[in-house]
Parts: sequence; C-alpha cells; structure tokens
Amino acid sequence: MDKLRSVLGGNDGGGSSRNILQAADEASTLGWGTRVKGFLVCMVIGIVCSVLGVCCLFIPKIGLILFIVFYTFGNICSLASTMFLMGPVKQLKRMCDKTRAFATVVMITCLVLTLCGAFWWKIFGLTLLFVILQVIAFAWYGLSYIPFARDAVLKFFSMMCSMCMK
Repeated sequence: MDKLRSVLGGNDGGGSSRNILQAADEASTLGWGTRVKGFLVCMVIGIVCSVLGVCCLFIPKIGLILFIVFYTFGNICSLASTMFLMGPVKQLKRMCDKTRAFATVVMITCLVLTLCGAFWWKIFGLTLLFVILQVIAFAWYGLSYIPFARDAVLKFFSMMCSMCMK
C-alpha cells in the first residue's frame, strides 16, 4: 500500500524505473487461491448460462431469444474465466498469438453477430447459423491450448471424409 501511495503521490522511491502500469499491476495482483475461485465462479456461471439457454429453447415465442442471450453470455463468461488463471494481459496476448488469432477473431465475430442477428436484424435462421459457428469457433479456439489437438481433429475428419468418399 505504501508503494502505491508513494507512486500516486509522485515519489517513486528515489529513481526507480517502474511506471504507473507496473505499480498498478503489483497493487492489483490476485493470489493463486483467489484466481482459482474467480476461474471456478466464472466457469460455473458460463456453464449454467449455456445449459439454461438450451433449456429456454422450449419456451414458446421468447425461447429462441433467451437461448441466444444465455448461450452467448455463457460463452463470454467461460472465456473470461481463463483470464483469472493467466491474468487479462497474458490471456489477451495468447489470444492474439499467430496460432490462435484467426480462431479468436472468428469466435468474437460470431459472438457479436449472434447478438446482432437476434436483436438488430431479427433473422432467426441467420442467428442460429451464427450460434453454430460460435460453437465451432469456441471449440477450435479451445483446442488450440491442447498440444496436437487440432491436428488430431483435422486428421480424424479427413479420415472420415475419405471413408465417406469410398
């Protein structure tokens, strides 16, 4: 607390090379236990929202909109949960790695387009297409964290396609 007070007061401790972002980062870091709790809370909220969204599909008239909102919010919470484990800056850097950049862009685009399709354009067939693409993009993004998982999935589907062609 004294370090933060001295930095905000203009005294950086006699020529230290730290900047205000480093001081704020040090002041706001969470302990490992708190990070795990935050991860679990966000992940549980994400899973509950996604399941609740699927259950809402069976409500007449508003079920589809509730599904879209809950499912998209669930995916956002699940994505945010990993920021507790790594920290937001490191997570954003990893999301923009060359191996994940395309999956990240597609995933975030599908999240936004799903909500636009439901509330702005009100074209539910298109919205469901964006939900399906959202699921695929989220899965492809998640697989990027598992070594060789994407290669295994591609090999599996190429094997299945070659079997269907025969």
